Amino acid sequence: MQQISMVLPIILPVFFWAAYHYHKDRHLPEPPRNLLLCFVLGLMAAGVSKAMYLGLEPLGLRFDALALADDDRLGLFVYAMVAIGPIEELSKLLPFVVVVLRFRAFDEPLDGMIYASFIGLGYAFAENLHYLDFLSPAEAYARGFASPVIHMLFASIWAYWITAAWLDRKSPWLPGLAGFVIATVLHGSYDFLVLMHPVAALPVAALMIVVIWIWRLRVMRRLHRDAVQETAATPD
Repeated sequence: MQQISMVLPIILPVFFWAAYHYHKDRHLPEPPRNLLLCFVLGLMAAGVSKAMYLGLEPLGLRFDALALADDDRLGLFVYAMVAIGPIEELSKLLPFVVVVLRFRAFDEPLDGMIYASFIGLGYAFAENLHYLDFLSPAEAYARGFASPVIHMLFASIWAYWITAAWLDRKSPWLPGLAGFVIATVLHGSYDFLVLMHPVAALPVAALMIVVIWIWRLRVMRRLHRDAVQETAATPD
């Protein structure tokens, strides 16, 4: 029973956010099999991320972030910016570029953010399961709530720019790089804040997430409105 109570706060947010994004894409909803595949790709991305972290070890570049938070503030900042942010965002971006852009149903600007969000959901789920044995019930609820939101938001940044270029028949590499850099910097900054000052930094970290969420919500609403108007203007 206790194990179930620990897993529920990790599972329930996944179902909530999956339903939320399916509703947001209600104009031309993506095939459920594609969304499920993106979730699985997110699970795999978490494994790729772990392999990348392990790959830093032979180079002497893998550090304990919590230990850095206690002893080396500058070291933690550098590690968050050049390791945590890039590794985790690249792990999610790769399956998006390699697999998702080839979906036949990938045909409108909103699709990129929807698919990237499901990759983020899968990544967050795998990450939370990994940490489950080390969390108290309160921490499990906190991670279960925060982790999916964080990974969806940061993934949406690079997905937005890549999708805009891809559907406009332009090379997605430069826009994708720009979005990746922005997401990486924001991700690294967020992790630095919450690792350095887990309690004191919460208002700043929360403000960062709220600002990105508002941007994302406005973009998704605009893309949905444009899709509806385009469909209405298209003759039968």
